[in-house]
Amino acid sequence: AGMASPVPAAADDPLAALRSPDLREIGDQAVWSLSTAKPGNGVDQLRDSSTDTYWQSDGPQPHLVNIQFHKKMRIHEIAIYTDYKLDESYTPSRISVRAGTTLHDLQEIKVQELNEPSGWTTISMLQRPRGDDSAATDAPNLEPLRTYFIQLAVLANHQNGRDTHIRQIRVYAPRNSASNSMALPEFNTVEFQIYACVR
Repeated sequence: AGMASPVPAAADDPLAALRSPDLREIGDQAVWSLSTAKPGNGVDQLRDSSTDTYWQSDGPQPHLVNIQFHKKMRIHEIAIYTDYKLDESYTPSRISVRAGTTLHDLQEIKVQELNEPSGWTTISMLQRPRGDDSAATDAPNLEPLRTYFIQLAVLANHQNGRDTHIRQIRVYAPRNSASNSMALPEFNTVEFQIYACVR
């Protein structure tokens, strides 16, 4: 048997080719937990970059995915892979996205309806800045959600199914982590990259 060829870095993110280069996937910086999971169909399957595997819940609704960061993160969007053709009544039809500091102060940010989805559904987390009462919803006025904790709650499935299948979840942040006027320049020359990793 020959040696396995190295997997290109982009394979870690199945959406890399479709994503803006200004976004980065930050799910690996979080602690993930689930309300319930069938043995062998848990967090590992949700994050393994394969749409052939899935999380399967094993209990009453709502089915919860908790994503906890150790510091406040700027969340641009969340991408969820579901497949009605394969999962039928296990496919979510309504997902609530909640955010807060901990499990105990979560606020609902939005509810996403899914209608026989097959593939990636992107849920924007862009918000109007605090104190901005204008009705404008154009992108320049919107800012990423700043939060420590995200919860995805499957409120309902297709065909009134009980348990749910979600095949992948990705969490995206803006690549430049600071947006204030004190922001440091991006150190992305070759010379800087040499020192980018702590030995």
